Amino acid sequence: MDHPLHIPCPHCDALNRLPAARLAEGPRCGQCRQPLFFGAPVEVDAERFARHLTRSDLPLLVDVWASWCGPCRAMAPEFTAAARLLEPRVRLLKISTEEAPDLAQRFGIRSIPTLLLLHRGREVARSSGVMPARRIAAWAEEVLAAA
Repeated sequence: MDHPLHIPCPHCDALNRLPAARLAEGPRCGQCRQPLFFGAPVEVDAERFARHLTRSDLPLLVDVWASWCGPCRAMAPEFTAAARLLEPRVRLLKISTEEAPDLAQRFGIRSIPTLLLLHRGREVARSSGVMPARRIAAWAEEVLAAA
């Protein structure tokens, strides 16, 4: 039996229940009717991050960055490209250390950009430094396959 996955909407944060077999069928939010996946990372603040972390059955790949960080700006298009490679199996989120310093402190972020791979509320892996999109996707898939 295909158990439904709980997936917060990237637009309105409403919780959607969706059979895993339907992930690739272009599902839409039951509340706002927007696509649940659109091939780009979702920028979140601390409150929205908490909703996705505690309510999503999908693994979360989080880019912790800052606007003043040159390497972060260089990795931004690579992270966006990785979203197109990983969705709908993984939700990609972006957290600014300037807007959510408490999250950076909570996760012990010492350098940026840092990628956090989280699943079911816990950290599975992390990597710091700039990576190309294919390496980001391969790293996330390797870690998740081993978890």
